[in-house]
Amino acid sequence: MARTRFVGDAGLTARMTTVMFLLGGLFVAIIALLIAVMPIGWAPFIAVIGLGVVWFQWYNSDSVAMKAMGAREVSPQEAPELHGMIDRLCALADMPKPRVGIADTDLPNAFATGRSPQRSVVVVTTGILQRLDAEELEGVLAHELSHVAHRDVLVMTVASSAGILAGMLTRGAQYGAIFGGGRRDNNSGGLPVWLVVLVVSMITYAVSFLLLKLLSRYRELSADRAGAYLTMKPEALASALQKITGEINTIPDRDLRASQPMNAFFIAPAVKGVSMRTLTSTHPTLEQRLEQLAGIRAELDRTA
Repeated sequence: MARTRFVGDAGLTARMTTVMFLLGGLFVAIIALLIAVMPIGWAPFIAVIGLGVVWFQWYNSDSVAMKAMGAREVSPQEAPELHGMIDRLCALADMPKPRVGIADTDLPNAFATGRSPQRSVVVVTTGILQRLDAEELEGVLAHELSHVAHRDVLVMTVASSAGILAGMLTRGAQYGAIFGGGRRDNNSGGLPVWLVVLVVSMITYAVSFLLLKLLSRYRELSADRAGAYLTMKPEALASALQKITGEINTIPDRDLRASQPMNAFFIAPAVKGVSMRTLTSTHPTLEQRLEQLAGIRAELDRTA
């Protein structure tokens, strides 16, 4: 992680390294298999497209996420209190200040994204600004800044490229099936190319999906812990999480569905009435998060 005053997390570092290694190997395997089953002339295009997807995700991660949420960057003059709070937290954490954005939506949430601490952005929604008090909002912002310091935002962004590429391949394979995709010339009698591509892309998506969810849950607990130790007010973050989760249940389903592609990056997922104890959930349960924060409060009280 970056050198800041946020508490380190060896478990998070190990998980990020493992996920990147496995997804890197998976990505190479996709390209190799596609080159093996498709005509030779397609090989350079497959490699270029695959690398292009990863590069685009990495380079434009901040702008893509902001556009997905309809967020805009705001200046200190436009949002002085929000900037002032982030200024104080960045000084306390000894880290570069990210850009600041606001998304005009009633959904109470926040997220951080960007390819590096110098090229990152922290975004809050108008819904969360209206619902949280100053201490609660500070706890949320400390949580998001720890994502930037830990660089897990970058890992999540790059890792999601495998799923995006798998989706592209699935659509291409379906197109080939509809229009009679054939076999490779030197593999007569084998499976149709479109079927091989479809199977490979589905396996790729399933593996990347599970790996990302497992990393996402741990990184949220890590960010809760790091943010709470930085502000020394774990109870404020606990209160914020309870408010956010409760208020999300009042948001119309249509608005929640529109925001769900960003769930892995939100401080709380845009879902309601669904158990988050499943293998594929993007976040730990609220009970797990509150229990951890209560433990930190008790530890701080003992040391005091």
